[in-house]
Amino acid sequence: MLRQSLHIKQLQKLSPQQIQLVKLLQMPTMELEQRIKQELGENPALEDVSKEINDDDLHSETPENTNDSDDFDIRDYLDENDVAEYKLHSNNYADEHRDMLISESLGFVDYLLSQFRFLPNSETELAIGETIIGNIDESGYLQRELPAIVDDLAFSQGILTDLETVEKVLKKVQSLDPPGVGARDLRECLLLQLQREKDIGTDEDVRASGVGAGSTRPRGQANPALTGIAEQVLSRMFDAFINKRYDQILQRLHISEEQLSSAIHEITTLNPKPGNAYDDSAKIGSQVVVPDFTVTPENNRFEITLNARNAPELQVSKDYAELLQTYSETNQKTKSQKDAVTFVRQKIDSAKSFIESIKLRQHTLLGTMEAIVNVQADYFKNGDITMLKPMKLQDVAEIVGLDVSTISRVVNSKYVQTPFGIFLLRELFSNAVSNEAGDDVTTAEIKAEIKEIIENEDKRHPLNDDALTAILAEKGYTLVRRTVAKYREGLGFDVARLRKII
Repeated sequence: MLRQSLHIKQLQKLSPQQIQLVKLLQMPTMELEQRIKQELGENPALEDVSKEINDDDLHSETPENTNDSDDFDIRDYLDENDVAEYKLHSNNYADEHRDMLISESLGFVDYLLSQFRFLPNSETELAIGETIIGNIDESGYLQRELPAIVDDLAFSQGILTDLETVEKVLKKVQSLDPPGVGARDLRECLLLQLQREKDIGTDEDVRASGVGAGSTRPRGQANPALTGIAEQVLSRMFDAFINKRYDQILQRLHISEEQLSSAIHEITTLNPKPGNAYDDSAKIGSQVVVPDFTVTPENNRFEITLNARNAPELQVSKDYAELLQTYSETNQKTKSQKDAVTFVRQKIDSAKSFIESIKLRQHTLLGTMEAIVNVQADYFKNGDITMLKPMKLQDVAEIVGLDVSTISRVVNSKYVQTPFGIFLLRELFSNAVSNEAGDDVTTAEIKAEIKEIIENEDKRHPLNDDALTAILAEKGYTLVRRTVAKYREGLGFDVARLRKII
């Protein structure tokens, strides 16, 4: 049975410009630069004028409309405000980062293939090796089981082989640089590196007779006795080693604490991710942090600058504006002209919307950063973490008069540069915890205390969470053990047993 009824609903929809602004707000500087380049490529009505003309030229050459036909006014699409009042160039970026480039070099897999193809291989071995190398991840580990590789070769390349042959080829792959590549797990990776050191020591006859256990030596100069103990620890007692059950190792291998300590030191100098050792310079370059804000104390105030280096100065294209001007002055218009001007209007509207979104983004970011600096003024004066006040997103939202979600987007993945370092904006936000005196302290301050305690503890007898809780209580921070454990884990520290050394 059909029934009709009347319902009233209140819906809220975001305009295209609001959606665009939301996306731009959460972009850090480098991502914003790419987004502007993309928009310049997609919208011919948007122009980069930073290297072509100055603002005076723009004002003097802006065409004026004298025809109001079809209810169209060129001034609605181009006026002096279209000239980008914001300027995305800045000189507040550190000099040492200005000319830093991310180099492009041979990929890790290609690097391995280039080595493997120089080895004596049959056509079948070459195909097997290429398949094995193709399944090695960026850390240097083989991510596919050998039986599965045998099946892959049969089904995808029609190569019939056996597990023994694939194992033989894998050994060749594992002989490539960097040492440890092609391992199937951490233990094999470390053992491969130890074996490589033994081989280098034998070939070059660099066994240092005066180098005793526990001595510091250059990598590649193997001490046979020390390397042998390290190999036994990894091959026979790996689980006990990773869980730092040293008493079990001493008892099973019948070695002294000094020998075990030296062997552990030897193991810890190995690389658990050999693939990461390849092309370190490119990796360092790709990890450069570009600060979005710069805060500089000056007398009793702070200078806050929004950093947007290398982004262009934008305006609506003069050529597109002239097209609209020509159209407005034409009395008789063909269908093709009308279609063309519709396209031009859409592109100009899009360009104006993008420019306005960039302006709103800058205004929102600067307003938010000013509110944060005002709240944390004591901290920004000297960088003392104990001066950091409890602050939540809601607190800043109320000051700026924006929604919490907007503030969250602003601080997400954004960095601020100060005289005492560069750090994430989110690090300035923390909840309040009352100390013994009843004063509010931040979780960041408590974490700093935990970090200092652990870093200064006796590593032979590390402090467990109960001991950490007791020490914090003596310092006036009353916390339960569960909270201390959570903060410790957040700082990246293992439990006491795993921090123990001998």
